[in-house]
Amino acid sequence: MTTRFAVAYRAGMDIQGTSSIVTGGASGLGEATVRRLAQRGARVVVLDMQEEKGEALAKEVGGVFVKADVTKTDEVIAAVEAAKELGPLRSLINCAGIGAASRTIGKDGTYESAFNLDYFAKVIQINLIGTFNCIRLAATAMSLTEPLADNERGAIVNTASLAAFDGQIGQAAYSASKGGVVGMTLPIARDLGVVGIRVNTIAPGLIDTPIYGSGEASEAFKEKLKKDVVFPDRLGKPDEFASLALELVTNSYMNGETIRIDGAARLGPK
Repeated sequence: MTTRFAVAYRAGMDIQGTSSIVTGGASGLGEATVRRLAQRGARVVVLDMQEEKGEALAKEVGGVFVKADVTKTDEVIAAVEAAKELGPLRSLINCAGIGAASRTIGKDGTYESAFNLDYFAKVIQINLIGTFNCIRLAATAMSLTEPLADNERGAIVNTASLAAFDGQIGQAAYSASKGGVVGMTLPIARDLGVVGIRVNTIAPGLIDTPIYGSGEASEAFKEKLKKDVVFPDRLGKPDEFASLALELVTNSYMNGETIRIDGAARLGPK
């Protein structure tokens, strides 16, 4: 039996034979994204500080590992140049970041026990400034590639967090950094639209990554966390994040948007 309607191929940016950079690509959300991009035919630069894991993953997917700190311009440029050797750079997915948990003031009323300002600055430096550093450098290389349909040259996907909207007790630094990523998404999309580069951000919720550890205590902690998730009744999977990241890379009409992927979770104060 034949159907009445043929299913048309969805047009979008084809990443087959192109290069991509995934920051924080050696594990967690980044690793899942590396695998998705490679499956679609991209040659991926795994940018990370975890040398052993990064090398193994890059070898497995036919990509390249570059050890780099996202806040170091020379190191990020080296990753961009490595990507250009693999093919035209068409995509950047920013997954690198660190967490932080500390209350604004201490319990003893001393100035010394207030949130450590150096650590606050470090979280902003890596999560926000590091993301922007990678954007500005990768986008410079993308801007020199040959334009595709609609004069498209590339796509950038950033990682924020539900903490940008539902920041919990102790998350002042983390929420500020991720809120900054959300806040700069639209203006950067407007900046880069002139050269055909799209910019979107994903705000993931409670995703089951190695950050929670393993074993009985870890499983009990994750079971407690999922109480804020509406449906499905579980934590998210890294590949679900990666699937959305790939869609934002390849769907040519997605631009300037921040998308929550969280099972309708809305986090309480703690």
